[in-house]
Amino acid sequence: MQRFFEQNQIDENEVIAVGVSGGADSLALVLRLSDLGRKVVALSVDHGLRPTSSDEADYVAKLMAKSGIEHHILVWEGEKPTSDIEAVAREARYRLLCDWCKNHNVKYLAIGHHRRDQAETFLLRLQRGSGLQGLCGMYPISERDEIFILRPQLGDEPEVLRNYLKQKSIDWVEDESNQCDDFMRVKVRKFLPELEAKIGLTEVRLAETAKVLQRTQNYFEYEVAKRIKNQVRKLYNRVYAFSLSVVKNWHEEIAYRVMEKLLRFCGGKSYAPEAEEILRLLQAMQSSDFKGCTLNGCEILVAQKRIWMVPEVLDNQVLSKRDWEKCLQFVPQYAKAGLPYKVRRAIYNQIMKDTNGQES
Repeated sequence: MQRFFEQNQIDENEVIAVGVSGGADSLALVLRLSDLGRKVVALSVDHGLRPTSSDEADYVAKLMAKSGIEHHILVWEGEKPTSDIEAVAREARYRLLCDWCKNHNVKYLAIGHHRRDQAETFLLRLQRGSGLQGLCGMYPISERDEIFILRPQLGDEPEVLRNYLKQKSIDWVEDESNQCDDFMRVKVRKFLPELEAKIGLTEVRLAETAKVLQRTQNYFEYEVAKRIKNQVRKLYNRVYAFSLSVVKNWHEEIAYRVMEKLLRFCGGKSYAPEAEEILRLLQAMQSSDFKGCTLNGCEILVAQKRIWMVPEVLDNQVLSKRDWEKCLQFVPQYAKAGLPYKVRRAIYNQIMKDTNGQES
């Protein structure tokens, strides 16, 4: 555990928020971090999906108080999903945890995922037909909504974590949904021992495969970042422009990945659109008849032999000459740039949002 923080150069004075459900994995994580002398804050999400969820959060609160660890319960308010429950609940949980971190100036959030979780994730994504990015599984460190997600236990066996709690005489909560075969992850978990017994495919091998694929993914990330830096023009905040002739010279995989990132950045979304939609967009852009489209909260338009990407505007707002002159106080470099109207409007919207409409 200590090596994880040393390798990733995370200062010992940084506060680490920890998502704690009451299960063995997250309880072990927060207590191990506390044993290391790390400054930790435990966060429990009461999702309200099960009658016992509030009792579990209260149990964690009592245990954290006994251990001298600051603890907060975050309640998921509002209507609950009736389908795709796992995915919707996971998204809500991360949103609540990250929002708390941002509101309290905490930039690190630790999650209790371990090696078996990684193996299950690999198989789940393989079953869904994921490509390289999906099969990489979970990273030891990732970023979400400007918060760094830490997974210090990703290489640990779950039995090791449970033994750690047993040595401390600490009980944990068993999530009853872990036995429900309605969830694909539960089916995969029960299938893992059969894979090992019949063909010798262990959770260790699956996790190691995900790690190998991460190296390949990191190479692509490097190449994509280089293309965006050198060949995509960022005008202001979420406004981008690039030459279609440049895109045509890229390998199709690089073109796909660049477009995926730009659609996410420009649209201000946590996730990019479906792969099929991106591929259709790239194909459409090859045609001389392409005039533009909207996708993922972005408007893509063609002007001046360029592709422009701007955040989509859903109202009928008209940018006046006076508004643009006001905007140019902040971006005088665009006074004689001859930017397309929708690009000017997008820059104006972004600047007014960033400055709360105040003139300098």
